[in-house]
Amino acid sequence: MTTSTYQPERTDLAGWRLKVGEDNHGQHKWVYLPEGQARDAWPQTMEDKYWLGLEVGAPDLPEPKTPLEAARNGFEFYKTLQSEDGHFSAEYGGPLFLIPGLVIALHVCGETLRPEQAVEMRRYLLAKRRKEGGWGLHTAAPPTVYGTVMNYVALRLLGMGPDEGPMTEIRALIHKMGGAVRIPSWGKAWLSILGAYDWDGMNPVPTELWMMPDWVPFAPNKWWIHVRTVALPMAFMYSTRFVGPYTPLIFALRQELYTQPYHSIRWPSQRNNVSPLDIYCPHSRVLDFLHSILGVYERLPWIPFVSSAVPIRKWANDRAYQLITYEDENTGYQTLGPVSKAFHIVCRYAREGPDSEAFKMHLLKVQNFLWMSKDGLMMTGTDGSQLWDLAFMAQAAVETGLADNRENEKSMLGMLDWLDKAQIRKNPKWQTESYRHRSKGAWPFSTPEQGYVVSDCASEGLKAAIQLQSLKYVPKSITLQRMRDCVDTILSLQNPSGGYASYELQRGSEKMELLNAAEVFGNIMVDYLYPECTTSALSGLKYFSKVDPTYRAAEIERAVDKAIKWIHSVQRPDGSWYGSWGICFTYATMFALESLAIAGETFSNSPRVRRACEFLVSKQMDDGGWGETYLSCVNMEYSQHDQSQVVMTSWAILALLYAQYPDKEVIRRACRLVMSRQKKDGRWEHEDTEGIFNKNCAIDYPSFKFIFCIWALGKADKYLGS
Repeated sequence: MTTSTYQPERTDLAGWRLKVGEDNHGQHKWVYLPEGQARDAWPQTMEDKYWLGLEVGAPDLPEPKTPLEAARNGFEFYKTLQSEDGHFSAEYGGPLFLIPGLVIALHVCGETLRPEQAVEMRRYLLAKRRKEGGWGLHTAAPPTVYGTVMNYVALRLLGMGPDEGPMTEIRALIHKMGGAVRIPSWGKAWLSILGAYDWDGMNPVPTELWMMPDWVPFAPNKWWIHVRTVALPMAFMYSTRFVGPYTPLIFALRQELYTQPYHSIRWPSQRNNVSPLDIYCPHSRVLDFLHSILGVYERLPWIPFVSSAVPIRKWANDRAYQLITYEDENTGYQTLGPVSKAFHIVCRYAREGPDSEAFKMHLLKVQNFLWMSKDGLMMTGTDGSQLWDLAFMAQAAVETGLADNRENEKSMLGMLDWLDKAQIRKNPKWQTESYRHRSKGAWPFSTPEQGYVVSDCASEGLKAAIQLQSLKYVPKSITLQRMRDCVDTILSLQNPSGGYASYELQRGSEKMELLNAAEVFGNIMVDYLYPECTTSALSGLKYFSKVDPTYRAAEIERAVDKAIKWIHSVQRPDGSWYGSWGICFTYATMFALESLAIAGETFSNSPRVRRACEFLVSKQMDDGGWGETYLSCVNMEYSQHDQSQVVMTSWAILALLYAQYPDKEVIRRACRLVMSRQKKDGRWEHEDTEGIFNKNCAIDYPSFKFIFCIWALGKADKYLGS
């Protein structure tokens, strides 16, 4: 059978069901029911069918004549996807290095996915294979060694034969790229754990780094949270030289992944051997020098006399493992994200064994990260984007007036109930010991059990709570004291410059970027400051000050003023702002103009706002829309899409509305574009990726096409006087 005719096995999509909130608030868990009584007794919902790509049977709605009518139709469809607990479940995919880590982790621990999960995971990976023959860092990127090798390995571990379907072609591409010796550092670590690479071929990541005093300028506690939560378990694996069981499949992979015999590879020479296809952020000379020093040090813990006289490595491993346990207990064994999750599975297995409670808890929580889509089973970027999507949708519904419609009251009440239960009511169990920022009163990005506070999520959650509770028919379930707790956390997250980072304060110098060893990501070593997070924070504080004008009033006023000045300081000469969490200049400029509107700056009175509007209008396409690709984030220059996108167009509409842009025809044309893409049942179709992180990795927010289209059309209707 040729590659072009190969059809991977698939399950019956009619058997899949999404179960929410079974083990913890907001949890997503997809289950498969074989044909029979159980399936018949639990019919699929419209929500299930939509995400599986099945026909949902939604009725055609009256053709909209105005933007508000189109917004109303959009919400009429979108609320059919609202989960029974009140939030809007959604997939959260895009990165293509997540599944392989999980599959390798389970394999070396002697665990497997359920048969139907393995079938659908194979189908997903093959569906995301690029026409060039391999996989990139994410679904929108061209093939790289990292993406192609890791997903080839995942397919082999998931049961595909070496010559089944496209596997021969994929292997040929790997060899053309130079083989697995050219994989970046994260890939080197995973292949070493598997036994298909050698730990000596990886730059040192000793656990002794976690024994440095906290005052050291580059100590791990000063790294960005995502870096330290990945580096810590990786260092534990490296320092213990853990390798999974050697099986015939591992020996086969040793033959398949390389262009020379495995036993002939000189592993220390491969430490910095990374393909140019993968490198986004090359190693600095400083990092290479430190790696060479650590390479010399790395021989010492293995010298019998030294290691027995002063067992520093043992002490360091114990210290690292203690921090790993803190992270597990702080997050309900989910950890911060899917990469650290997979590493933690292996760490807990290696140290405590398969019968330990910690390992069993980790296996139980794997389901939180698996999402069944029309293309198969993926691993999501966190355990979801539950709070993030709901907070925006709640604000959109209130600001457009849709929340005032009687037929939408049930949906609003469901959102508030979910929001009420999602607030984080206490600080992390091991807050001080694990170097965590306070979280009491905040809202997370996903679920309260995962428990990580993000400055913009806390702020948008607060805004959503305030707006929902402004509705006459809604109970005031989130008390003023609980809002004050959130404000305390938001204020605690402001940096001296006035800007806001993501999870915590910026703890170290941006010069630490010289120590970025990841190769494929940029701006990751410290928690940088972002116009998006800063806008969310200052707007959240401003909203709260109207509800409770007395609580910390002077501090809130100072915080907002400092935040506005910081927003001013990072505007680019062309009038735009660079976005780090959405694509890219359109996204960040929308947030920044919201900030300036709060400060009373509009097109009529602010040169800054006029420059921003001129930038946006210069990017409007002939059809009235806007379209920007993820390459804007990669190259830090605006990258025009081949076609306009409804999400970017909606961001541009909202930005111009915040600015009170006087040429209403520009906004009318944009509204007509968004309305023209709407289907008869009210939905919009997915067009292209909307999100980004670490400058180089795109990620999908499929709910944005509903939320921001509804929001922009409804607000524009009022502005245009439709």
